[in-house]
Amino acid sequence: MMTADGVLSISLKALVLNASYEPLRIISWQKALLMWFQEKVEILEYHTAMARSVTNSFQLPSVLRLKAYVKPKKLDGVRFCRENVYIRDNYTCQYCAVKFTYKELTIDHVLPASQGGPKTWTNIVTACRCCNQTKANRTPEKAKMPLLKQPKAPQWLPVIDFHLDEEKEAKAPPTWKDYLRFKTN
Repeated sequence: MMTADGVLSISLKALVLNASYEPLRIISWQKALLMWFQEKVEILEYHTAMARSVTNSFQLPSVLRLKAYVKPKKLDGVRFCRENVYIRDNYTCQYCAVKFTYKELTIDHVLPASQGGPKTWTNIVTACRCCNQTKANRTPEKAKMPLLKQPKAPQWLPVIDFHLDEEKEAKAPPTWKDYLRFKTN
């Protein structure tokens, strides 16, 4: 299949929303058309590109909504890593409650590592550089810096981080913008 300008396009993607309009995943345009043919989705937005076969032309789907609600999968355990801590804490410093970009954040041990604090979901929080340095090697109580919320292991995370930063926002099709939350600093 060719796009309207005659170029084979394999890079155009479609955003899949749950029946409740929550973003679930990003799929290829081929999979998007297949789901539409199978009547599993309704198409909410289209790309400007067309796919053509010998007998038909189809505008490529950009945003799809599932007709039936799909319960997000619970994972046995979300992988512990810096990115997932940031996602759990919504890119927000757990001391000053300000949202930051990925590059402006650090992770902080609630009970400092020097005092035997483990590197676990319940002892690590997102912190801005300033708060992390101010707290230093102390507990939040000793530093008089209360936590926004007690850290805990997340039960699930979305397939993708749909809180997109400026770089990812620039690459996302304009038709997705009404369905995704983009970070604002």
